[in-house]
Amino acid sequence: MTGNIPLALLLCAIAWFLRRYLQHRSANTTINNLPGPPSTSFWTGNIRQIYDPQGWAFHRDISLSYGPVVKMHAFFNRPLLYVYDPRALQHIIVKDQHVYEENEMFIMSNLLAFGPGLLSTLGNHHKKQRKMLNPVFSMNHMRHMLPIFYRVVGQLRQAIAARVSEGPKEVDVLDWMGRTALELIGQGGLGYSFDRLVEDTPNEYRDALKAYVPTILSLTVYRTSIPYIGGLGPPAFRRWVMEMIPHKQIQKMKNIVDIMSERASDIFTEKKNAFRAGDEAVLRQVGEGKDIMSVLMKANMEASEDDKLPEPELIAQMATLLFAATDTTSNALSRILDVLVQHPDAQEQLRKEILDASQGRELSYDELMQLPYLDAVCRETLRLYPPVTIIRRDARKDAILPLSEPIRGRDGTLIHEIPVPKGTQIVVGIQGSNCNKALWGEDALEWKPERWLSPLPDTVTNARVPGVYSNLMTFIGGGRACIGFKFSELEMKAVLCTLLLSFRFEPPKEQITWNIAGVHYPTMGNGNKPQMLLKVTALKSGTA
Repeated sequence: MTGNIPLALLLCAIAWFLRRYLQHRSANTTINNLPGPPSTSFWTGNIRQIYDPQGWAFHRDISLSYGPVVKMHAFFNRPLLYVYDPRALQHIIVKDQHVYEENEMFIMSNLLAFGPGLLSTLGNHHKKQRKMLNPVFSMNHMRHMLPIFYRVVGQLRQAIAARVSEGPKEVDVLDWMGRTALELIGQGGLGYSFDRLVEDTPNEYRDALKAYVPTILSLTVYRTSIPYIGGLGPPAFRRWVMEMIPHKQIQKMKNIVDIMSERASDIFTEKKNAFRAGDEAVLRQVGEGKDIMSVLMKANMEASEDDKLPEPELIAQMATLLFAATDTTSNALSRILDVLVQHPDAQEQLRKEILDASQGRELSYDELMQLPYLDAVCRETLRLYPPVTIIRRDARKDAILPLSEPIRGRDGTLIHEIPVPKGTQIVVGIQGSNCNKALWGEDALEWKPERWLSPLPDTVTNARVPGVYSNLMTFIGGGRACIGFKFSELEMKAVLCTLLLSFRFEPPKEQITWNIAGVHYPTMGNGNKPQMLLKVTALKSGTA
């Protein structure tokens, strides 16, 4: 009898492997039957098209021509799914978030660059951090930060006014939006001033922050090895190895990370010393104790041991906030101003709304957030032109992806659900979802802020798109949604409200070209430097 046990175990093993093989074969058959563009190379698949700075036509094609789940090709022609079906997104972003996590290259890269912050943690560790951070990004806390916003934006207005005091002049709006965004997250987020927005003085930290995304994108091939070597040996050994690598961009990245890390540590030490010195010392700081990190550090001191975040994680949150809150919001603001230049009637209508509401005074939080046309302009621009369009997820185990409606496969059969094997790479179709004609109508690709001035179509509200903001995927959703989207929204509205009362923005001499990257950015003419010039004219007080 016992002699049959090894045979039984062998048969069970064969049956298990056979079942796994058939499951994967079935899954791959379904995925291969999904519509999608052809691969352009065995080695790179569609990757070059996806990350082409001028690949707008390709992105539009995959979001309009193939349906809400598109099969593309990653390196070595591995399947890569582009998904914007609402029900499928619900599972990827919310219901099965633990299955569809950020890929290891993304997590490890952020861990090495920023430390163990929100962008580099997963699972319960990430949930614990968000639990501590959520209250400081609440609407209630944003109300208390508006005076800080007005103070910084007032400095921005004075700086631009000084540059156009002798008449209309082309101004690099992207640079000023970047400087303002850094100062807003500096004062409002960390209680620290990086830039008084008065003089054009060198700023090592600002330069490092601006160089981070272009530099890390240039190292994409090398980053693929990070999950395998990122944890080798102690940090001192890994740093020694980095310093020995004779590669210009790798050394540049090391210096960028050093600058960001040292500044975050210095700011944290200053804040910790202020807390030790008492409430008066905290109030003397830039944020007067109302900034995000001051509130977070105080809450952390009062938290239970189970909820408390260790100091390295607090420092990592500071580095993460500075990075995440600068490029995205500043580039989104630049895009809004660019769109308003293309639609001068909309710019005048918005200026009149702000002027009528303000009557020469600063608007309260509720007044600012409830301006209907300002809100419509922001929402519509973020819908049509999200600053980030490429968000990756990897399936951590085999799963089934349900669909809102069946998809017709290449062979003509209807696909009702998609088996997703472990390791499948997924791109969350932010732009595909935001511009889905089945939800938003045939004019989905047109900039129409008036669509937000009346109730949205039932197709939008009933779709249950899992975005955290306005039925859009711009700020993602679920447990990895952008935690600072309310901060970003307030920043955009405060800046626009102030600038449009003081200046008129018109087209520059050269054409503005927007480029696809980790965060979309503009350049001028045939140049490759991130820049956006606009003709700026100072307005007389009370002019509409």
